[in-house]
Amino acid sequence: MKKFSVVLLAILALALAASPLFAGGAQSSGSGAAAARPRVYRLADNQPDGYPTVLGDLAFARYVEEKTNGAIKIEVYNNSVLGDEKTTIEQTQTGDIHFIRVGLNPLSSLNPIMNALAMPFLFRDREHMFKVLDGPIGEELLGSLQQQNLLGLCWLDAGFRNFYNSKRDIRTPADMAGLRIRVQESALMMDMVRFLGASPTPMAYGEVYPGIQNGIIDGAENNWPSYITAAHFEVAKRFTVDGHMASPEMILVNTGVWNSLSDAEKKIVKDGAIEGAKVERAAWLEAEARYEKQARDSGSIITELTADQHKLFEDALAPLYQQPAYAAYADIIRRVRDTR
Repeated sequence: MKKFSVVLLAILALALAASPLFAGGAQSSGSGAAAARPRVYRLADNQPDGYPTVLGDLAFARYVEEKTNGAIKIEVYNNSVLGDEKTTIEQTQTGDIHFIRVGLNPLSSLNPIMNALAMPFLFRDREHMFKVLDGPIGEELLGSLQQQNLLGLCWLDAGFRNFYNSKRDIRTPADMAGLRIRVQESALMMDMVRFLGASPTPMAYGEVYPGIQNGIIDGAENNWPSYITAAHFEVAKRFTVDGHMASPEMILVNTGVWNSLSDAEKKIVKDGAIEGAKVERAAWLEAEARYEKQARDSGSIITELTADQHKLFEDALAPLYQQPAYAAYADIIRRVRDTR
């Protein structure tokens, strides 16, 4: 009996020694079960390969994988392979998708406060915009979607948006009368286009090219990189540099995923998103200049507004700020404008 007990104890000791709970040295070096089976998360982006936001996504993913020694892996699915913006936002809310790169306008249906930063002619320039986004106001808005199961991690550059169409040059708001302009699924965007005398048409990003080509819409509004990478310049040759609004973008995480991370992992993910944002912002400036040149070289008709013409657009959209739906943002708009 005594011999049997000794053998049993020996077997038990061997089993405990092999257990991950007692293999502290192996765990801390990055080997073992955690390294063999990394946690894999999916990040959705609707933009094509090489687009600045996608480059930022990839830099974010690399940082997190490197800093966690492969324990956390983020796979980037761009080109809308996981669905359009509306669908992927919903899937990120439910946790079917874990991270998403998306702009302010589609998020406004979840939390209207997002409209505050998307108001027309709000930012004086790009420097002013990032002074706001990288400060207290930006931090507040990153955290404002938690009731919708989303948490913003960083702010990305998406330039300033401009109108383009297949029908006529646009120099004043009067030139927009009757044009059918694609907008994102946002009440603010629809109101803005109406105030300028055009007809807003909500439509998924991937449907814009055939929409213009087939005459369902006359044009759209977006930034230089999107105008080129989505090939909208092929079907809408007339581009007006009006810069009617900035539409900064975010990388967001599902709050369930976020809450499942340790404090150390949360710091790595947050730092990684900020690192990705640095890469994206630098890539954006380079891409914006390159794509503007490509648009001009391709034969697009580029209309540069005079100061007086630009003011006509500002004046036409000023009453939007007094509408009840947007007057509620008066305090945050004042804080944005007061930021120096």
